Amino acid sequence: MPDSSVSYEQYKFLGFEFLTWLWFLIEKDRDRLKETDKELISLEIGNRIVLENFRNDQAETVTIKGDDAGLEEGILALRKGSVVTEISLVYSSSGSREWRFTLKGESFNIANLKSPAAGKAESDDDTEGVILEKIYLYEKIVRWTDEVFSRFIKLRISKDWNQTELKLMREWIHS
Repeated sequence: MPDSSVSYEQYKFLGFEFLTWLWFLIEKDRDRLKETDKELISLEIGNRIVLENFRNDQAETVTIKGDDAGLEEGILALRKGSVVTEISLVYSSSGSREWRFTLKGESFNIANLKSPAAGKAESDDDTEGVILEKIYLYEKIVRWTDEVFSRFIKLRISKDWNQTELKLMREWIHS
């Protein structure tokens, strides 16, 4: 069994490919995203995306941030061989609830998670319910990202990845 640090280095590209694929789905195939959660209304790119191009043991980094930032530089970076290493997302569900968070490809960490507000405790007896609701709100995003990543891995190891998905992603990048 290989050392965990060796496995980490060998397979960390999967997180970068996942985030790049996720951006592709947001831009070109939102219906597949909606299949991951029946409550999902929309998934948008938030106010930050980081791309890296690993050439000759050096990384060239492009960071796009700002609420109204255009993603043209990101597409150009993808054309040059970059991958998404970090992406901020806005997940909106039925009931006008919204989560904002950042996914990091290398470690698959969820950072800066801002969930919808939980109800207010009107008495000491309500405190436990409010805490459980907040846990549910955090857990919802963790479960959703697990589901999307699971679908990505199944696709990534299938024949469809090379025959169909990569073609569609390349067309998107070069269109």
